[in-house]
Amino acid sequence: MDDRLTTAVEQLNEDKVLKLVKQRLQAGKDPAYLQEQIRLGMIKVGILYEKGEYFIADLIMAGEICKNALKLILFKPENQQTSKKGKVLLGTVQGDLHDIGKNIFASMIEADGFEVIDLGIDVPPEAFVDNAVELKPQILAMSGVLTLAVESMKKTVDAIARAGLRNHVWILVGGNPVNRDSFKYIRADAFTNYADEGVAICNNWIGIKI
Repeated sequence: MDDRLTTAVEQLNEDKVLKLVKQRLQAGKDPAYLQEQIRLGMIKVGILYEKGEYFIADLIMAGEICKNALKLILFKPENQQTSKKGKVLLGTVQGDLHDIGKNIFASMIEADGFEVIDLGIDVPPEAFVDNAVELKPQILAMSGVLTLAVESMKKTVDAIARAGLRNHVWILVGGNPVNRDSFKYIRADAFTNYADEGVAICNNWIGIKI
């Protein structure tokens, strides 16, 4: 398998990443395949960070490279743009400063036709609630990488319920600490560790009345 794109992402070589993406798009490669190659490269970046070989600045750089590559892969000409499918309120939960996974998902779902309101990182439950009340999104998506993110997600879902919004918004959670057991504890509507699967889940929800 040709993994040059994955390697270029891992090495934080933006020029090479964008060049390879353009070449492969012109050659007719499936955009989903290119997204997967970039995702694998981001996983390797995360591993290097955990080993202490990469630092926060490298993670930020990797995130920017990923976003710029996805803009090319998911680009739609102006005359192909359609009205927004729905509104997604998104953020990395309180206590967690990681945003690579969140940014990948945000880029993909925005390119798929959703309006995205990204609250950023370290977002407290109250901020999710206040913005949900004001902006009335159909979907609230929470991301996290650290183990503590599970508790923050649970607190946010509880806060949404106390505000009387639980039956008015779909809740999606994702990230390394989220599995079937933690998902049940959080009491969200769905979980995923893959951005493309998250987009598919949101598309399914938009066709369902809450």
